[in-house]
Amino acid sequence: MDMPVTERLGLHIKRVEQELMAAKHAALRPLGLTVPQYVALYALDDQPGLSAAALARACLVTPQTIATVLANLEAKGLIIRQPHPWHRKVAEVRLTDDGRRVLAQADAKAFAIEQRIADGFSPGERALLIDLLARASSQLALAPEQD
Repeated sequence: MDMPVTERLGLHIKRVEQELMAAKHAALRPLGLTVPQYVALYALDDQPGLSAAALARACLVTPQTIATVLANLEAKGLIIRQPHPWHRKVAEVRLTDDGRRVLAQADAKAFAIEQRIADGFSPGERALLIDLLARASSQLALAPEQD
């Protein structure tokens, strides 16, 4: 089926996502962080002690990507890895004091960007947008794969 470019939802969603990521990258760069590093710090603050595998799932990245992210965060002294108390082959990942400090600065910058988006909508429009994006996500989860 042909659909005009202006009606293709995926293009609109992708453009906004790329613009959001570019704005966050620019805001986080002065702190020496990338967006994936910020997301990992944010997830670890919310769920201290995650394993690398659980963190990869929480951050929606591959295990290989999270391994690189964690190595860089550890080299910067923002996280520590400790053996899990029961599973000797699993390491828990936690923020250091410096990690919490940098996260607070990074999150203020990320929040300001997200607030800038939110300010363009009324409370009802924000709620509707969230509902519509959730519906789009549900449709993708239910749709059969077609090549």
